[in-house]
Amino acid sequence: MKVLKNFTPKILVVGDLMIDHYLWGSCDRISPEAPVQVVDIAKETTVLGGAGNVINNLNALGAEVSVSSVIGDDDNGLELKSMLKSINVDDSNLIIQKSRKTSKKSRIIAVSQQILRYDKESKNEIDIESVKKIIDSISGNIASYDAVILSDYGKGVLTSELCQGVISLANKNGVKVLVDPKGSDFSKYKGAYLLTPNKKEAILATDIDIKDAESLKDALLKLKNEVELDISLITLSEDGIATYDTQVKRFPTVAKEVFDVTGAGDTVIASIAFALSAGKSIEETASFANLAAGVVVGKIGSATVTLNEIEEYEASLHKSTSDAHIKSFEDISQIVNRCKATGKKVVFTNGCFDILHVGHVKYLQEAKSFGDVLIVGLNSDESVSRLKGPTRPVNIAPDRAYILAALEAVDFVVPFEQDTPHDLIKMIGPDTLVKGGDYKGKDVVGTEFAGELKLVDFVNGKSTTKTIQKIQGK
Repeated sequence: MKVLKNFTPKILVVGDLMIDHYLWGSCDRISPEAPVQVVDIAKETTVLGGAGNVINNLNALGAEVSVSSVIGDDDNGLELKSMLKSINVDDSNLIIQKSRKTSKKSRIIAVSQQILRYDKESKNEIDIESVKKIIDSISGNIASYDAVILSDYGKGVLTSELCQGVISLANKNGVKVLVDPKGSDFSKYKGAYLLTPNKKEAILATDIDIKDAESLKDALLKLKNEVELDISLITLSEDGIATYDTQVKRFPTVAKEVFDVTGAGDTVIASIAFALSAGKSIEETASFANLAAGVVVGKIGSATVTLNEIEEYEASLHKSTSDAHIKSFEDISQIVNRCKATGKKVVFTNGCFDILHVGHVKYLQEAKSFGDVLIVGLNSDESVSRLKGPTRPVNIAPDRAYILAALEAVDFVVPFEQDTPHDLIKMIGPDTLVKGGDYKGKDVVGTEFAGELKLVDFVNGKSTTKTIQKIQGK
């Protein structure tokens, strides 16, 4: 994850661009003119659709994105260019074909239900002149890209001539081409590095009914051989991702809650391109893509995901190393803001946690039961010495933080230098502040910044001091 955060890949997206247009309103009557609903429009929004959603995902991950496509010489084309410019996407490879309509899909929505959709678009294949213009446009700088994504929505941009032209150009320059395919004939993608068909698409393309491990292997192998792929890959929805290079490998999904799978395929190919560009192996890449998909299906509508969200999601699954759970003041401030924005209840406690024992673990488990995210403030070595005496701590702060972060109950550990966590609690503003039962009747630092205070009794006979005394034979 740290490598990904320190890397900004340059990725070219070639495909069907469109505008997704939404008219939001309410409906409480039927038209007197015809038996149809009357929707009173209250809000109007537009977002990039089609290959544009891949672009949005790459942009959210932190990639530098360029786009190549064919649009019309119309108002929708101007609007689309403006939307790309607003997120700093390089559109210098966009080609205008005067006879073509720029795709715009308009949806009328009332009470969270889609009432009607109407489209303005051209679905016929782009002409050969536009194909040549795209190839000429990208040929001069193709080697500068870390990866090329072909995002096919079946709207006529990704013709066989264009796909083969881009793939040939990229292969000559050592640039991986990743394809989100469409239809049942994948021959136009021949020579790509990998494809990302879902199970249904793979069944149609291979004519193999994928129903068990053996048929899955047959489909992966057939795709790899017939389309001449470096790596064969099939996304399996709730069953994760399967790949084949020299053998079949399965990567199970990591989604905790699924609210909407819209755009999940765009997230998968964007995250695969991002990770491969950073030099990750196919195993690391598939795992990363699963995490990204796990985040995005927990959101409503076509959504994107950031590296921070993926890191936090991985931490919540406890599939990350302890390092990923240890945060600075700045990091935890951003995390808390996101937690609160999504309605998660934040719990805070603090301590020295010098020699970790069962009393600590049970205390932290009970603290976590009061909310969704448990943040533990950890006293620095100097702070512990001032509080406990010059012989303490026994374990240095990095060791104490690492061990704490490995506990299932603990989501994040934040070391602090002060004698009290006053400033940390003020910044976090936890829903629940937890302290030991020995604070009953006493003032607790930071209470004014918390929603509530909970006191948890310690386990009798369990303490760091008694552990030290036993070691010393006292």
